[in-house]
Amino acid sequence: MNEPFSAHLSACDLEPIHIPGSIQPYGVMLIVNDQGVIVGYAGDAGNVLDQSLESVFGQSAAQVAAGLTDGAVGVVIGASLHGQKRDAIAYRSGEHLVVELTEQKDGTNLDAAFLWQMEELGATLERSTSLADLSAQAARIFQTLTGYSRVLIYQFVDDEAGVVLGEAIADGTASFMNHHFPASDIPRQARALYIRNKVRVIADVHYTPAPVVSASSDLQTIDMSDSMLRSVSPVHIQYLKNMGVAASASMSIVKDGILWGLVACHHHEPRNLSLTTRLACQATATVLARQVKAREDSDLYRERIRLRSQEDVVLSKLGADDSLEDFFARSGDSIAALLQADGFAAVQGDDLFCSGNCPDPIDVRAIAEHVRRPAAIKPFVTSSLQSQMPAASEFTNIASGLLAVTMSTEVPTILMWFRAEQLQTVKWAGNPHKDVAHNAEEQLTPRASFEAWSESVSGTSRDWSIAEAESASRIVRLMLESRNNRRMRQLNKELTTTLKENDILIQQKDFLLKEVNHRVQNSLSLVSAFLRMQARDADEQVKSQLEQAEHRLMAVGLVHRRLYQDDSVEIIDLSRYLGELVSELQSSIDARWASQMQLDLAPILITTDRAVSLGLVLNEVIINATKYAYGDGTGPIQVLLEQHRASLRLVVADRGKGHGGKTEGTGFGSRMLTALIQRLGGTIDMEDNRPGMRVVVTAPIEAD
Repeated sequence: MNEPFSAHLSACDLEPIHIPGSIQPYGVMLIVNDQGVIVGYAGDAGNVLDQSLESVFGQSAAQVAAGLTDGAVGVVIGASLHGQKRDAIAYRSGEHLVVELTEQKDGTNLDAAFLWQMEELGATLERSTSLADLSAQAARIFQTLTGYSRVLIYQFVDDEAGVVLGEAIADGTASFMNHHFPASDIPRQARALYIRNKVRVIADVHYTPAPVVSASSDLQTIDMSDSMLRSVSPVHIQYLKNMGVAASASMSIVKDGILWGLVACHHHEPRNLSLTTRLACQATATVLARQVKAREDSDLYRERIRLRSQEDVVLSKLGADDSLEDFFARSGDSIAALLQADGFAAVQGDDLFCSGNCPDPIDVRAIAEHVRRPAAIKPFVTSSLQSQMPAASEFTNIASGLLAVTMSTEVPTILMWFRAEQLQTVKWAGNPHKDVAHNAEEQLTPRASFEAWSESVSGTSRDWSIAEAESASRIVRLMLESRNNRRMRQLNKELTTTLKENDILIQQKDFLLKEVNHRVQNSLSLVSAFLRMQARDADEQVKSQLEQAEHRLMAVGLVHRRLYQDDSVEIIDLSRYLGELVSELQSSIDARWASQMQLDLAPILITTDRAVSLGLVLNEVIINATKYAYGDGTGPIQVLLEQHRASLRLVVADRGKGHGGKTEGTGFGSRMLTALIQRLGGTIDMEDNRPGMRVVVTAPIEAD
């Protein structure tokens, strides 16, 4: 029985491609122990086992290691092998130093002419007018740098498939422009290595792997994640052969630490790249990633401006608040047009309002119930409603796409924008659904056909943009404010005769709220005072621990004050909370730190309990940075908060001495930090900031 190809290829996700035990034979790998002795090699190195690196390479292990920063690959200047000049890089793999050497080619020196060429190529990218133009220009630039016959600019899309945005072709090579490639073509572990190892070259797909030679069997599985010579998976080699490719190279386009896409280069005959060219490609890919970010940010900004200019027009047409029909009667069409939707509907209890092309009322109510809870925290956005609500397959022609937001009225009001099905024709490089014969005893082989194959996609609408989702949230908030203002004016008119009683009730309510707040704040202040009193006669270690406890108490107290000031008790703006937390933290530590802390906080709505946990995490990390990063001095500390889809990243970076292979502070604070991260369902990474340390906390915005 035949099975879909993707089911077989998923096994590639488990292949340990970072430990192939061999290299491509166009270079030499030397593996050196901590005594500077070569304990393993691969490639045509001669008899080098048990010799010192200095006698073979011309430089000692200590000299090479001195030029490496933690976790980074370094270029070795003036390298040679048995007296012959070579290009070389070095990196650490576990306890070993690894040196890789390749032939030093003529005409690729880093001279003034080469630097001028790089400047011109970068300027060409900056002059591009759109993402399509940028991709086309980038393809031509990488073809100039590499000399490969076909260069593709390849972007990953939401379902992890890829699409070709730009292409440069020579010698009549087949075109893949605008073609899609299934996600299974690039396994997950390969994507992870693409972020770490940004340039990869397969000089000849017909190469014979050169195995690691060593007296120790452990080196057969040495980690080659940072290797430029690492042997490639046989499945990928066969994949390239099936494409008719004799040599390939790829450069990662990494935007904000995320793999945005690839520069994929193919050649019809074997072709290697010098180390200088590889480094030039890596630098150009970095410039390309910045330009991609600039284009996307610019498009988003223009879309935001367009939407905001229309929001006031929509609000001016809102009617009376007597019923949904009255409220949206004059503005329904404008609200739909605001987000370029085909229909707009609102549900509040038993009331229903529809404008434009909407599903039947019973279906609209079913959709409203389906999205009511998730849309209360953030906009519910999908271009394929049937994939999340199977019953929606009955009305895809009207509502394939949905953008919904819940307005927090007494009875929740669910606002929904609908987009009709938009039939699309997607070009694939080969049929991604074609069954292939598979024998469990045979080696896994990739698909063999890359001929253009078209597929009609139904049941989906045009995608909603980030700016449109933001506009939906904003327009709902403004509607709620407008509605509340209208109701307030009406209530003021009705209650003029009982103003005195109303004033008394308001005074009583305010007094009660203030009294509750006063008691809670007094309790927190009393605990803080006890901590300070106990710290007076304590030794320095205990005093430091008590001060940290007081900072943690301050973080909790700040949330309470924020809840008292705001209307919402469940959701707060994390950026405002963290900003105020840092301000109060600055006032409680050395005044010299006040000018050193830089904040870049994106507004993110989050539940109160998660905000408290993140506040405590930020408190611990900043205190740790002020204690250990600069010794007894001060220095810059940057705090960054950003959102990526359904996750947030909280980054605290300093330019101090770094962790140096160890983590300062391993007491209660560290244990509490670990517990908080686990509670958030997130991760914390300590990275080298070169210099200094960069602490990155990643967590979902919503709890699982």
